[in-house]
Amino acid sequence: MVGAGVIGLAIAWRARRAGMSVTVLERVRAGAGASSVAAGMLAPVAEVEFGEAGRRALELGLRSAQMWPSFATELEAASQLRLGLMRSGTLLLARDDDDAGELERQLELRESLGLRVRRLLPSRARELEPALAPSVRLALEVADDHAVDPRAVLAALTRACAQAGVELRERSPVARVLLDDAGERVEGVELEDGELCAAGRVVLATGAWSERIAGLPHGRSAPVRPVKGQTVRLRDPAGAGLVGRVLRFRGGYLVPRQDGAYVLGASVEERGFDTAATAGAVYELLRDAHELVPGLDELQIEELCVGLRPGTPDNLPCIGAAGAGGVLWAAGHYRNGVLLAPLTAALVVELLRGGTSDPALSLCAPERFAGAALGAAA
Repeated sequence: MVGAGVIGLAIAWRARRAGMSVTVLERVRAGAGASSVAAGMLAPVAEVEFGEAGRRALELGLRSAQMWPSFATELEAASQLRLGLMRSGTLLLARDDDDAGELERQLELRESLGLRVRRLLPSRARELEPALAPSVRLALEVADDHAVDPRAVLAALTRACAQAGVELRERSPVARVLLDDAGERVEGVELEDGELCAAGRVVLATGAWSERIAGLPHGRSAPVRPVKGQTVRLRDPAGAGLVGRVLRFRGGYLVPRQDGAYVLGASVEERGFDTAATAGAVYELLRDAHELVPGLDELQIEELCVGLRPGTPDNLPCIGAAGAGGVLWAAGHYRNGVLLAPLTAALVVELLRGGTSDPALSLCAPERFAGAALGAAA
């Protein structure tokens, strides 16, 4: 296994529980990438987008969201750590008439897809969340979209993997995949320091760094690009209670934690591997959120975070064969790595066992970007 974010660790844990011998190679430290910056929204309904790719993402998201309660229960039992799973739902909010018009379009889309969503008058939205500003124009309630604390999930997965017998090697960046002389079968990986690690099967859960992995057959690299996202972590000295639901609005979101912390995010910036926090992005996030929740003024700033989401041309993940026997992709989850972790782990374990029948695999097949299609998409 290459990569120890939430995707890589979830696969490693499930694979070990299935009786496989697992070593995880992580270039920095477990969870140091996008997973530790993520807000942890389990929100397939709130995030559905227009178009065919949006419907495919919805199909994957709904299925994985249904897996999350049992996944969380098993992981908490295995690690003896709490995950901070919150089932209070999500509110989509409009600040002005333009936003309200867009929310009406979003409501029509979700109703056409048979999704459970409810239109709320501003007064009803403020009854549910009294901290909302009187200027709120409209709201949609998505009762089935929830949230989890990704940092708690990472801690639990790391402990569960260790207790199950997974070997985790941090600060072990992988440079290339090693294939046999015919280029048809994997033999292991080479680290950047030249160390060779033999393996009969390799799973690449390498996030935004996926295209930097060398050694794969021509045209079979995953077209994954880094998409910069900046978030602000806030804390209420008085404890939890300012808002109890995830709030989503044009340009951002506010995610409460059970301990009085809040995650405010996130910018979407095509800036390569730049990870610098900028005053402009932070200002815009705070300004927009303050218009909806004036009480944010009283919160303390704990941390500014920058993460690199692994985006693909259609923003769907690559899960499947990487063009050589024994090499699998599990990358490109964009904004939904936490949401899709249970489903991705199940799919990869099925592939490692030799199964290919799950219909979700066709939606995520890496070969959809192979050859000329890959070049055109990139």
